[in-house]
Amino acid sequence: MSIDRIVLAVAGTFILLSVLLAVYVNINWLWFTGFVGVNLMQSAFTGYCPMAVILKKLGLRPGAAF
Repeated sequence: MSIDRIVLAVAGTFILLSVLLAVYVNINWLWFTGFVGVNLMQSAFTGYCPMAVILKKLGLRPGAAF
């Protein structure tokens, strides 16, 4: 699995998990949802993704985006 797919899978998982936590635990979890969304937006415009940097250092193969 490439870095691109891992980043997208983790981001999607974080968003779904934080929405569920906001519904069932505390509405403040939506701040985390917003943080993930903003990070996805900035990586789309800048090409920099902190998670992709970490995954590269772990030796995973990069994809087309990162």
